Amino acid sequence: MNDAENIRMRILIVEDNEAMSEGMSQVLVKCGHEVSRTADASQALTLLEKRKIDLVISDYRLPGMDGLEFLQKSKSRRPDLEFMMITAYGTIELAVNAMKAGAWDFIPKPFDKETLKLKVDRAAEMIGQKRRARALEEENRYLREEMADQFSSDVIIGKSDVMQDVFRMIDKVAVQDSTVFISGESGTGKELVARAIHGKSGRRNRPFIRLNCGALAEGVLESELFGHEKGSFTGAVRQKKGRFELAHTGTLFLDEIGDIPLTTQVKLLRVIQEKEFERVGGEETLAVDVRLIAATHRNLPAAVKDGTFREDLYYRLHILPIRIPPLRERSGDIPVLAGHILKRLSRETGKPDVSLTRQAMDILESYPWPGNVREFENVLERAVVLCEGDRIDREDLLFLRQEARGTDVALSSLNLDAEVTALEMKIIRESMVRARGVKARAAAIMGIKEGVLYYKLKKYGLLGEDEKA
Repeated sequence: MNDAENIRMRILIVEDNEAMSEGMSQVLVKCGHEVSRTADASQALTLLEKRKIDLVISDYRLPGMDGLEFLQKSKSRRPDLEFMMITAYGTIELAVNAMKAGAWDFIPKPFDKETLKLKVDRAAEMIGQKRRARALEEENRYLREEMADQFSSDVIIGKSDVMQDVFRMIDKVAVQDSTVFISGESGTGKELVARAIHGKSGRRNRPFIRLNCGALAEGVLESELFGHEKGSFTGAVRQKKGRFELAHTGTLFLDEIGDIPLTTQVKLLRVIQEKEFERVGGEETLAVDVRLIAATHRNLPAAVKDGTFREDLYYRLHILPIRIPPLRERSGDIPVLAGHILKRLSRETGKPDVSLTRQAMDILESYPWPGNVREFENVLERAVVLCEGDRIDREDLLFLRQEARGTDVALSSLNLDAEVTALEMKIIRESMVRARGVKARAAAIMGIKEGVLYYKLKKYGLLGEDEKA
């Protein structure tokens, strides 16, 4: 079976001979193509504006406009359109002119149906190659964007029992093709789990496409999910493939699926059940083979009860559930997690082998981490940038006490004067870093006079040797 047999084209026949037009249409419909017909070139141009046509088969002699003029006007409006010219008045010169104007092929009359099928099959092969090239280009664009924006950790870290349960579930569900439902608080690493499942699955060499459903308005969300046709709404200047189409034969990860509106839930349910959809503003039904992984931080059973999430969609999604525990439930993973992140941050910042003192580790292990692993990474990055030398100590993490917002963090035997001094030194260091060492700018950041800053730098021993004199 060649590639042409798998390509279903939308063909427009422009021919004023009714018998010939009907005969060509019957042949092409039997080959599996969708065929429209007209005898008028002006009407054909109107059809090209309204319908998605892949190939035009046009007579050269047409009422009101010859085929060459029709070809030129068609290509000016639709540069991607393929065109085949048919005429009983064929000459080499005419064929050359048609090819120069952008015709794909040229057929002199009379011709039999086998010749027509052969020519159209060749056009189908070429159109199929272009479709695959466009799909690959679009897919690569999405993947490049996602690689630049993906969660900063590249592996899932954890030795605790609860994380070992997660790893075992990943191994079990990866070999299946059923929908996976990942639940967990924001920042727990739901996308990392989705990527791990894809990486261990039989689809590992196929696309992994993601979409954060909670970050998009309803109209934009539908376009991102299902794609849209040119002109389907204001600003739709070209056809766009949606994430389902881009993920064909691969995995689609829908993050924050609990945030999608009810009207979009209906359309999503249909894709999951029927494995087909239409682009926004389109009429063609597209079939897809996609492994779906959905994730949310919301309580979907509660959303089902209050009517904001469809019960039938919930059960379609909740086939293979995985719960990712928050960091506060696996504080025993903090030392190994910190070691992994600090190695990466050391490379990125140029500070060799940054480590934590025991006192600093105690603070990290006792903090409740409402933002989970994402917050943990941000805190370590901030500490690495601001710490003196290659050791993160207790005072480098004092800002966590403020951010705990009343949560009891286990900092033993705190002395008020010492804590005030440490905090003031911390603020001065951070302001100097932000001001890139310019004292006037650092003083302005803190809202104090430059002379006061100089006094405090000297008091705390933070002046350079050349400034102490």
